[in-house]
Amino acid sequence: MSNASQRIIPLEEGWNDEIKAKAIDKLEALLNGGLDSGQASMFGPREYVQIYTTCYDMCTQRSPYNWSRELYDRHGQTIERYLTSNVLPALREKTGQGGTILLRELNHRWTNHQIMNKWLKKFFTYLDRYYVKHHSLPTLSQSGLRRFQTHVYDEMKQDTTTAILGLINEEREGKIIDKSLIKSIVELYESMGMGTLDAYNADLEEALLSATREYYAKKRDFWINDSTPEYLVKAEEALNEERNRVADYLNSSSESKILKVVEEEILEKVEMVLLEKETSGCRALLQNDKSEDLQRMFRLFSRLENGLNPMASIVQSFISTMGDDITNRRQARLDGGEKDKNDDPRFVKALIALHEKYLGVVKKDFSGHSLFQKALKDAFVEVVNKNVGQYTNAELMSTFCDRILKSGGEKLSESEVEETLDRIVQIFSYLTDKDMFAEIYRNQLAKRLLNQRSTSNDAEKLMIAKLKMQCGTQFTSKMEGMLADLAVGSEQRTEFEQRMRSVDTKLDFSVQVLTTGFWPSYKSPQVSLTPEMSKCMGVFKEWHDTKHQKRKLSWMFSQGNASVRGTFGKKSYDLQVSTLQAIALNALNDGITLTFEEFSRKLNLDHAIMKPLMHSLSCGKYKVVRKTPPGNKINASDKFAANAKFTCNMRKIRIPMASLDSSFNTKRVEEDRSIAIEAAIVRIMKARKTLQHQQLLSEVLAQLAFFNPNPRVIKKRIEALIDREYLERSADNPHVYNYLA
Repeated sequence: MSNASQRIIPLEEGWNDEIKAKAIDKLEALLNGGLDSGQASMFGPREYVQIYTTCYDMCTQRSPYNWSRELYDRHGQTIERYLTSNVLPALREKTGQGGTILLRELNHRWTNHQIMNKWLKKFFTYLDRYYVKHHSLPTLSQSGLRRFQTHVYDEMKQDTTTAILGLINEEREGKIIDKSLIKSIVELYESMGMGTLDAYNADLEEALLSATREYYAKKRDFWINDSTPEYLVKAEEALNEERNRVADYLNSSSESKILKVVEEEILEKVEMVLLEKETSGCRALLQNDKSEDLQRMFRLFSRLENGLNPMASIVQSFISTMGDDITNRRQARLDGGEKDKNDDPRFVKALIALHEKYLGVVKKDFSGHSLFQKALKDAFVEVVNKNVGQYTNAELMSTFCDRILKSGGEKLSESEVEETLDRIVQIFSYLTDKDMFAEIYRNQLAKRLLNQRSTSNDAEKLMIAKLKMQCGTQFTSKMEGMLADLAVGSEQRTEFEQRMRSVDTKLDFSVQVLTTGFWPSYKSPQVSLTPEMSKCMGVFKEWHDTKHQKRKLSWMFSQGNASVRGTFGKKSYDLQVSTLQAIALNALNDGITLTFEEFSRKLNLDHAIMKPLMHSLSCGKYKVVRKTPPGNKINASDKFAANAKFTCNMRKIRIPMASLDSSFNTKRVEEDRSIAIEAAIVRIMKARKTLQHQQLLSEVLAQLAFFNPNPRVIKKRIEALIDREYLERSADNPHVYNYLA
């Protein structure tokens, strides 16, 4: 090395003649002159290398001429001096001249400071690498930032925060502001956290949240006079604007906090006021089918914790009210003199339409949210289980299904049948007494199948499948058994027909074999049959016993049907009648006249069966039997003969007869319920061994899916099980039960 390179550089000489003169003074002059930030031409490569080399040499000289500590101190003093003598006076001068002017000056000075910090770090790089690292001191960049924080930021932050908030409020009022300027100042706040957001949070965000709350509190008081939809439009716009504002120039961490403040002020504090406004609240929007407004209401209140609960309550109450209107209209029709029947399609269709409408509202306007699904369910559970008149809704719904599925009922296409069945099953799902519906439906299904009145076998299977999906196999097992009986029966009938061809008879005779457990129980009067009928029955019994030796046959004449050729004068008609009607008509052949009592003895039928039987033949639409004296009531003194003067425009005539069996047996349902309750009690007690009364009660109610029994009924069944020694009361506590194995 040359001797020149070994020369010791004194501190003052190196600092004043080289570093300050050639670097710091020039840097300050350039910054004060207003050059653009970060210009590469501020220092050329040769200038930079010369200054860097001087700093390097001063830091690598042997002690006591190693000036590392002194240069580190003078680096900080240089920045501090510049900030106090140049930056602060300029900022103080701009204070009070307007927020934008102050912020622009601060942005300019901050940009300059970053340039100064960058170049000084470059010149003193060797300090950062060795001296700072070895002594665990703040880096040169950190030192520069801390001095800016101490001497400029701490003094100016209150004024600049006020200026920023002023500009934000101006933008909220629709004025155009310099967003990039605010973004730059926000970055300054972030930098002052030295790697954290502490300074931003404490010095800007807290004040911003407070100002936002104050601003929207005033807006809320002003907007609240608008209608609810108008208010919510403004609220949604405000929330979107605040979200965009954060994206434009604030730190992203502020978004959730600002939106929460806005939500609290303009939504949470006035939620009930908005929801309950008489002419524009939630109820009014539902009433007027304001789908878009309901969607907005749902969107906004879903932002609040538990914000949807009061809205769901209003929806439930509204749907309940609409359902009550339907029920009240049915009541008014009955009060107005309309006959109470188990067939009221207008009522059931109104329930279906109401459910369809508000199921759509829940799906579309409330995004299928579970709270609103529950509101819909609870409302319909209340409505569907409110009975009017002597017939329960279970019976009305089952009869409506009967109209859909039987020939001559509703005129619907296959797709319409499926759609209607879907909807009625949805309504059925809310029914508490599902077992009652099942019993009524099974009776009506049996009539359709036995009388061959089903529109479609596929439709019957479809409905049963839907019920099975809703309630399980146990619910539909008997109905499936009935269909299976008919399918098996058709094969057996074909085989028996071949046997009948070898029998000399005038009758076209067929038999349907049913399994007792699947079908409803029917009255079976021991009527005196015609000789031909008895002969055919004997042939069938003989054939059946050879096929199924262990099966016992019971004949159900009340469920049979026949086609009878009737000749009145010169005209003949094909009469579609029941088996009992056919026997009665046969008894009146050859112009015989019989009194009621004679008729009853001849057919071996009691009065309870004879009266509806003769009423159907002599008092109905088709009076094929003449009653003396005429009238619409059957008396024991009446006489009956074939009506020789009977005429009709149709050749085929179906003569209906009132059912001898009640369509619905309440007693049977009660018996089934008792069995189900006892089975549940035994099941629970077998598993738990010992249980307190209230716990047993609640567990039994939880297990019973098809009906909702009265607790008193459950208590009676518990007592019955105690009497039969399945359970016993605890000796220590009479309200505790023990299971007896």
